[in-house]
Amino acid sequence: MLKLLGAVLILAAATLYGFAKASVYARRPRQIRQLIHALQRLETEMTYGFTPLPEALLRIADQLEPQIAALFRSAAEPLSTHSGITAGESFRDALNTCWKQTALSSNEREILSQMSYTLGISDRSDQAKHLRLAVTLLQAEEQNAWDEQRRYEKMWKSLGVLAGAFVVILMY
Repeated sequence: MLKLLGAVLILAAATLYGFAKASVYARRPRQIRQLIHALQRLETEMTYGFTPLPEALLRIADQLEPQIAALFRSAAEPLSTHSGITAGESFRDALNTCWKQTALSSNEREILSQMSYTLGISDRSDQAKHLRLAVTLLQAEEQNAWDEQRRYEKMWKSLGVLAGAFVVILMY
């Protein structure tokens, strides 16, 4: 009886691990899509709404899922308190603190980091160009993420179940 319970627990743990790994592949395209929409909204707020950057970042954060919203809130916080930090530094600091909460890869981080260097230091039209460039690059990454999801999500789910079954077979 105890052996059977151990087998069930091992199978359940391996299956849950496989499903957890698969969920990263499922969340990444959605989070990239949210980043794209957030940057497009930021461009609109800056060019047409003439909204100050901290206020625009907070407005955008209110419309995002928690992991991505934390990034925008963390970027807006030092700017709102007038701590003397630049917008680019604030955004890069937010990337460093909030990145592990997301399912995004280092490619998306690099795109956002490069975009942050021009954030708040040039005129509106130049910033809009850089935001559009980041959106274009993120759209390419989104396509890659969808391809990876199709390729690896089902594999990780199956691998978790099969690895658990293999260990259980080895136990008996």
